Amino acid sequence: MKNTIDKIKRELGEHVRLIAVSKTYPPEVIMQAYEAGCRDFGENKVQEMLPKYEALPKDIRWHLIGHLQRNKVKYIAPFVHLIHSVDSEALLQEINKRAAQNQRVIDCLLQIHIAQEESKYGLSYEEAHALLSSSIWEGLPHLRVLGLMGMATFTDDQEQIRREFRTLKQFFDEHKSCERENVKMQELSMGMSGDYPIAVEEGSTMVRIGSAIFGKRQYN
Repeated sequence: MKNTIDKIKRELGEHVRLIAVSKTYPPEVIMQAYEAGCRDFGENKVQEMLPKYEALPKDIRWHLIGHLQRNKVKYIAPFVHLIHSVDSEALLQEINKRAAQNQRVIDCLLQIHIAQEESKYGLSYEEAHALLSSSIWEGLPHLRVLGLMGMATFTDDQEQIRREFRTLKQFFDEHKSCERENVKMQELSMGMSGDYPIAVEEGSTMVRIGSAIFGKRQYN
């Protein structure tokens, strides 16, 4: 596993962070990646992240990368490092509320729906533009939006994947004018095991890689 992680990190270079997607893998497997130097781990589900947080070293930076229901925010608010999947103003309000209760500021990314698949979550470009241009941010002092996240269409058409990532990067760049104290366009989370080289070429600063590190998942 260490050789694989080292190889991926060399491919990514210094300016792209590797998020090891540990969903469905048990703590003993995650520890192998930890011992190989990984500190950023991504989970899809709150109920799976919680026991791993309890069982594993406390210097791990936990990333919530799956769809997040508002009623689950309270469970991860004390420790989550970055929420990649914010897709509504209501979720922003809940994150701000729970962060305040824990006397911290929680970092987030807005998830944009870039894929030609209805099954994926995320804001449309129009919804994201309206949110970023709105006046809500002064009322959300306990969170920081650090950028955007997107998941490309699951397809073998690499040009389609490239177009989707490129369009997201253009939107990201265009909305640097919307920055304020708690909204910064610093991070662009795009790219997974099957398409991360394209994502990096198109400007990703974070890639979310699971099976390329850990092997094929075993779903129950």
